[in-house]
Amino acid sequence: MTTEATVLFAKLEALKDIRSKTVQLEKVKQRIVQEVEQTEQEDKCLFEYKQEMNLLMQEKMAHVEELRQIHADINTMETVIKQAEESRNRSRETAKMIHINDYQPLKHDIDRMRRDYLGLERLPELCEVESDLISSDYFDRPVQKSEWRMDIRNEEIMSSVNIHGHPGHPGGNTFLAPQPLQGSSKIEQRPLPPAPCPPPGPTFRQQPPPMKSCLSCHQQIHRNAPICPLCKAKSRSRNPKKPKKKD
Repeated sequence: MTTEATVLFAKLEALKDIRSKTVQLEKVKQRIVQEVEQTEQEDKCLFEYKQEMNLLMQEKMAHVEELRQIHADINTMETVIKQAEESRNRSRETAKMIHINDYQPLKHDIDRMRRDYLGLERLPELCEVESDLISSDYFDRPVQKSEWRMDIRNEEIMSSVNIHGHPGHPGGNTFLAPQPLQGSSKIEQRPLPPAPCPPPGPTFRQQPPPMKSCLSCHQQIHRNAPICPLCKAKSRSRNPKKPKKKD
């Protein structure tokens, strides 16, 4: 083999090697571009997720502040109710003492003088004159105890049961609509009428819609849903389409 043939053969081998490595280099470049594009896409998703998380945290703090204000109002009302109860009991006790120490002896003396000196009947009793305000056993009743705290506790228990469900009941996670508030602090619980039984319909099985698993909360959602309705995360495919190779 001549020298020129040897040189030409070496160039052909080098050209073949260069072409093979160039093709391999293009594949590596496409992989880098694909990973960079995926990185940028994930970065955009992360930015949107963080924005959504900030909105959720703001909503959470708004609810926390609302609950704090509600508890502060409850504490204020507890103080007001306690003061009103003490004032009521104090006024009732004062009225009772005046009735026993002043009114009854004075009335008894007047009734005796009317009977002995004038032959008149006794004066009407206080409960007879003020029957709309004072009953015959008004001053004999025991002091009323504070029952509103027990009422509030019972309402909290009922609300907790309505929200979280009855313990051990299969439908324990069912949320119930809040009952409307009435004039009294107690919520009247009325049994709901039984639901009418629907007439039997034709027996058939509906084909379920195509589903997929959310990559954030791992719950089953519709395959074409752009956003998870449960965790609000943007849905994306596990196997994104690869860019077409350049010729």
